Amino acid sequence: MAKLTLSFVSAYNERVEPLMNGTIQAEGVELIPTYSDPSETFWRQLKFKEFDVSELSLSSYLIARSRGMDFIAIPVFPARRFFHAELSYHGDSGIKQASDIAGRRIGVGEYQQTASLWVRGTLEHDFGVSQYKVDWWMERTEELSHGGATGFTPPKGISFNRIPPDKSIASMLVNNEIDVASVTRAFSRESNIIDRSTHIRAQGGDWSKVKPLFPDRMAEAARFVKQHGFAPANHAYAIRGDVARKYPWLAFNLYKAFFAAKEAWRDRFVESLPSGLFFGREYVAKTREILGDDPYPYGIKANRPMLDTIINYSHEQGLTPQKAKIEELFAPATLDL
Repeated sequence: MAKLTLSFVSAYNERVEPLMNGTIQAEGVELIPTYSDPSETFWRQLKFKEFDVSELSLSSYLIARSRGMDFIAIPVFPARRFFHAELSYHGDSGIKQASDIAGRRIGVGEYQQTASLWVRGTLEHDFGVSQYKVDWWMERTEELSHGGATGFTPPKGISFNRIPPDKSIASMLVNNEIDVASVTRAFSRESNIIDRSTHIRAQGGDWSKVKPLFPDRMAEAARFVKQHGFAPANHAYAIRGDVARKYPWLAFNLYKAFFAAKEAWRDRFVESLPSGLFFGREYVAKTREILGDDPYPYGIKANRPMLDTIINYSHEQGLTPQKAKIEELFAPATLDL
């Protein structure tokens, strides 16, 4: 029997790459891969439903589903970061610790994106900084934002501003026009049409005044995991609803393939460390100390605390009108995984 041919879009990710290059295949499926920056992928999929299977922002997925958009997710989460621990501040802002962010100006790529959701939730629940006590500055334009594609606008009571089109998060932070932001994009070689920080990089200016909010990010990550029990996920993968309904077996077969791809990465993880990373094995040992042997657990059972938290944060931040039910967010064939 001929295989089902599906379009598949993802960023490069070591835990997904075996599916992209075909070394691992989903049973009964031939995936036609497209590599794409996540910012562009999510906009394209939310606006045009361009692909059969797509990497998708968890926050945008929750919003899209709350607005009746026709996708169904697979419980695989190969992208995780401690987003609040990546924040930097301008030295002239007077900020010394996370609780000092109240009343300050914070730059984000997009208000609804998952990174911003985790930052807001962590600042509020762990450090007492309400989202209503911060001035938010968003870099993306209305036309090229995920919020523009879903019709989302920030809730009433939020101090919301747009970064001028000739500036970026990075340029505003280094020039003390905002107080706090994550500027990792400004130092990446990757670029995309959605995020201005990838091409307005602000390499000029006095970067010595930009300081990490958490100088020991590993220690802060360990604190977060000890308190919450998980590492925050920001992306999942979703099937277009019409495709999932037509092929009810598809989600389970894709899950198995995603899981096999991740396990292949785990098997060669230490051996594949770049030779230039002199202390790579020490970092691996520290990662395992904080997160255990599997930093990227898949399935609903292993991720229920994380999923409950992101659903709660989404609702309390005004991104979604009610708390979604996990059983309605993921394909029926994956609910017992």
